[in-house]
Amino acid sequence: MGLPIPSTPGMKATRQGFGQGLLELGEKYDNVVALGADVTGSVLTSVFQAKFPDRFFSIGIAEQNATTVAAGLALSGKIPFFAGYGAFTTMRNADQLRISVCYNEANVKIAGSHSGVTVGPDGATHQVLEDFALLRALPHLTLVVPCDYEEARRATIAIGELHGPAYLRFSRDNSAMFTTPETPFQLGRAEVLREGNDVALVACGLLVWEALQAAEKLAEKHGIQARVINCHTLKPIDVETLTTAAEECGAVVTAEEHQVHGGLGGAVAEVLAKNYPVPMEFVGMKDVFGGSGDGKDLMLRFGMTWRDIYASALHVIARRDKPTKVRRAVKDVPVYNENL
Repeated sequence: MGLPIPSTPGMKATRQGFGQGLLELGEKYDNVVALGADVTGSVLTSVFQAKFPDRFFSIGIAEQNATTVAAGLALSGKIPFFAGYGAFTTMRNADQLRISVCYNEANVKIAGSHSGVTVGPDGATHQVLEDFALLRALPHLTLVVPCDYEEARRATIAIGELHGPAYLRFSRDNSAMFTTPETPFQLGRAEVLREGNDVALVACGLLVWEALQAAEKLAEKHGIQARVINCHTLKPIDVETLTTAAEECGAVVTAEEHQVHGGLGGAVAEVLAKNYPVPMEFVGMKDVFGGSGDGKDLMLRFGMTWRDIYASALHVIARRDKPTKVRRAVKDVPVYNENL
């Protein structure tokens, strides 16, 4: 099993996949409705609004109110999608998510766009990097972080057909498109995109593409075969796939566009601490806020590119308590090579 990786992938934003998925849901189910917070064009709910104006409700810049309205709509038999900037649909919205949505197990779907540092020039106030930590702790909530346009489209449809609270997180900038409608996707199941037994690279969102590139470099330069796992559903997390990867690889690197505290890395560590502890390394934001700048430059500056996953893989292999040829091969390799 493995995913054919295009050498020159097309580029499209995951928010566009959300917009298309929401449109398809609306065409299929007449009880799907959408709510906006004055950023309709930015988060692509404008596609749904244009086709179904009578099923779209503009609440204004009032995310907390929109979430409460969505809960009421859900309890009345509708399937409401509320989309806004992730910084506000989570952190500003924490109480409403906790009580109005999750406590009531309301069938509300929240979509958080413009997440992570790839928001770029919008700066630290809009670069939500703490949302996983909050959302993972909320009972009854499904949390999905798709890796590209096509997976965002399919994830939107999937959470719409799932009964119960769900949160979908996606980005603003164009990113690599490398999955297809035939690529396996199922809520709650992590997908192995590349086979390998030397180290497991577990990623979500935009970092999945970076992990695939890191795996290719590891194979090319060191003969290291990395298993790449797309952990698009952080909750419920796929315990079986992650535990098997730890057993068969003996070392794990996690990668996410989020704080290393409380995110994907923490979720994977919880699974492995209980089921099969192995050495781990964590790629993500290191307890700092972001800043204004080009999204790609910020990813590089804050250590969330293939280079950082590559270096972390070498480091975790060296830590692993196995005198294998892989460990010998990387024994004298620096952790980070700025020329790569």
